[in-house]
Amino acid sequence: MTYAEPPLREPDLPRTAKVRPTALRTGWTTGACATAATKAALTALVTGEPQREVEIGLPAGRRVSFAVARCDLEPARRAEAVVVKDAGDDPDVTHGAELTATVTWRDEPGLRLDGGPGVGTVTRPGLGLAVGGPAINETPRRMIGQAVAEVVDLGETGVRVVISVPRGEIMARKTTNRRLGILGGISILGTTGIVRPFSTASWRASVVQAVHVMAAQGERTVVLCTGGRTERAARALLPELPEVCFVEVGDFTGAAVTAAVGDGMTGVVFVGMAGKLAKLAAGILMTHYTRSKVDLSLLGAVTAEAGGDPDLVAAVTAANTGRHAYELWAAAGLLGPAGDLLCRRVRQVLLRFAGHAVRVDVAMVDFAGALVVASSGRWAA
Repeated sequence: MTYAEPPLREPDLPRTAKVRPTALRTGWTTGACATAATKAALTALVTGEPQREVEIGLPAGRRVSFAVARCDLEPARRAEAVVVKDAGDDPDVTHGAELTATVTWRDEPGLRLDGGPGVGTVTRPGLGLAVGGPAINETPRRMIGQAVAEVVDLGETGVRVVISVPRGEIMARKTTNRRLGILGGISILGTTGIVRPFSTASWRASVVQAVHVMAAQGERTVVLCTGGRTERAARALLPELPEVCFVEVGDFTGAAVTAAVGDGMTGVVFVGMAGKLAKLAAGILMTHYTRSKVDLSLLGAVTAEAGGDPDLVAAVTAANTGRHAYELWAAAGLLGPAGDLLCRRVRQVLLRFAGHAVRVDVAMVDFAGALVVASSGRWAA
């Protein structure tokens, strides 16, 4: 079956993306700030002393310190701490948010994590979170659990943590949360704990520079990854390649491919998850959320081409997110065939964009970045 090739588009950067004369400053995710607030509150509850600074571990192992803006204590009963989010130079609507953790004891050992005012509630599938639960993503949950375990033994002690964000519901109006079915507040996010200014011209320049550095070392295959999890998957997939070959492109796939062609690369490998792949398959080479969205009708067409029945095609076309479509494919036993087709469509887009000057391979990984679930052919099962 053939399909109409999409027009190739590389939208302009968001207007917040201004070239700056100095390097952009990184910041902290809402997940890291919530973790710091949790540890400060729990430490206060255990020691009986309000905390003014707290140290936590990031997923990669780095230890970092946070100032505690407020720490209130009801001895032996309850403690509450606030860490103010610093997003660095990223144009983040949650910059300045007061990530608040309220900690109390529970009768049963273990950690119970809840969302309070200003933290969104998940109302639709496809986000990797329980419907009806708080929009606190997997990595922040692990970080909070680790921070709590540094203070008390959860095998013997029961702790309840409630994360809240004053004015979070107002902040959420400037995000895509409502469209995704996250209502009532912001999401507690982050896969590394660090906010890097992905949405800026300087980040695009850093992607191009990374390709140039790789070319200067004589390497000829560049591996484009959308983030930390996909980079881990890509390194496991291509262990023979040196570290310099792996470039975290964020939203700037088009810029990276252009640089690769200009530097005489012979091979481009793209490793991503379902949402980014869907955007690329639609011909969109700069995938920032303000300039593009997942084309669910394209995913519906892929579902039909892969042999999905009409009910599955309709469900995918009406899916909440690219991840939701992925989950529908997996539940129907169609993840491999549909994923392979999607990867092949992305491969065709990247080949056209590169003027067929490079070899292109594409792989889709799961949302943990642990498993290659589909490819354009090179890693076919």
